[in-house]
Amino acid sequence: MTQTLLSIGHGYSARELARTLGPGWRVIGTTRSPDRAEALRAEGVAPLIWPGSELGPALAQATHLLTSVPPGQGGDPVLAALGDALRAARHLRWVGYLSTTGVYGDHGGGWVDETSALTPATERGRARVTAEAGWAALGLPLHVFRLAGIYGPGRSPLDKLRDGTAQRIVKPGQVFSRIHVADIAQVLAASIARPNPGAIYNVADDEPAPPQDVIAFAAAMLGLPVPPEIPFDQADLGPMARSFYAESKRVRNDRIKTELGVHLRHPDYRAGLAALFEGEATG
Repeated sequence: MTQTLLSIGHGYSARELARTLGPGWRVIGTTRSPDRAEALRAEGVAPLIWPGSELGPALAQATHLLTSVPPGQGGDPVLAALGDALRAARHLRWVGYLSTTGVYGDHGGGWVDETSALTPATERGRARVTAEAGWAALGLPLHVFRLAGIYGPGRSPLDKLRDGTAQRIVKPGQVFSRIHVADIAQVLAASIARPNPGAIYNVADDEPAPPQDVIAFAAAMLGLPVPPEIPFDQADLGPMARSFYAESKRVRNDRIKTELGVHLRHPDYRAGLAALFEGEATG
């Protein structure tokens, strides 16, 4: 039997999931861009321009739903537009919400897991906490995925080094957790195969690391000069980038392994960057 995934905000991670699901699945993906709609169609995804199109028929056809849309100043736009229809969508077997580890806030480099208090340090993080609660209140078979920093093809330190935008910004004690997009897709697919409504999963690799170490490793891999260190208080960063440095934590990922049986394909940044580099060489 064909299963149908309605993917609202069908972006980088959701497109990787669509490729992972494979035969037996029909994927309907929303996008704001007519040009991107054509690209999705070429990938075998049925595109919908949204806002602009009525999602009611697609929601009625869906067996599974994934939302990747972040909250804005007015809250979660999907909940605002579709809240009543979603509350009535009792036919859905699985609902996934892509959140962020930013909901935990700053822990001074300490470890957090899915039971840690939600103490976000940024407006963006606080909006995510509110959005998670809004989705949970719908009464659907919800699964929340708190994603660490995403990287993958076209979005990695390798690309930043090549285009000259990479910076080695150093803030003492700062560490980030990361996750390769292929591992996000396999976590989502594993959850779909083994649903557990109400579950929350941290989606991060095994090795949180200082950002300057990752840039240095990528530069060595490419045979490029390692960018000089820039003290954080001297770095030219926009408000969004600077806000990331307001929080330092290490994210535990035990639950995706014990509950979903996931074996990370890229358990640390070295393995992930090496796979990207080798993929470029053979692609």
